[in-house]
Amino acid sequence: MKKVMIIMGSDSDWKIMKKAAQVLQDFAVDFEIHVASAHRTTNKALELAREAEKRGVDVIIAGAGAAAHLPGVLAAVTTLPVIGIPINATALQGVDALYSIVQMPSGVPVATVAIDGAKNAALLAVQILGVKEPELRKKFKEYKDKMVDEVAVKNDNIQKLLSEL
Repeated sequence: MKKVMIIMGSDSDWKIMKKAAQVLQDFAVDFEIHVASAHRTTNKALELAREAEKRGVDVIIAGAGAAAHLPGVLAAVTTLPVIGIPINATALQGVDALYSIVQMPSGVPVATVAIDGAKNAALLAVQILGVKEPELRKKFKEYKDKMVDEVAVKNDNIQKLLSEL
């Protein structure tokens, strides 16, 4: 199975980033997790990105708050897809991180999900891996079908409540 690398700028990001790990685990996607800061451990972050492909990594998920340069720094030194998660870690409630990640210069793309959107980052990684992994693509379709069923049940519940008014 393909591998995803999850990198967070600080261990305080774990409460958000663990949602990505849980999704990958649910889809039986192999992953590894690291803490590496774009500013405090720059060389370590660069080494992780540069060596990722050799270790079998196919997609990188990077979460960072505040200045949130980590996803862009990683994307600068790898050809692997990088998915950035802006983390709500400051008085600006993650908007600063969102702008830092989404406003990448031309030629250095970073896919960006919502603030604290670790679950969607992992789901996007699953979709990317599913391009070449038919079994993973099948699991993702089943996941989406389950969501349709869940919404139908919620609609039925609301209709019952409406009839009780």
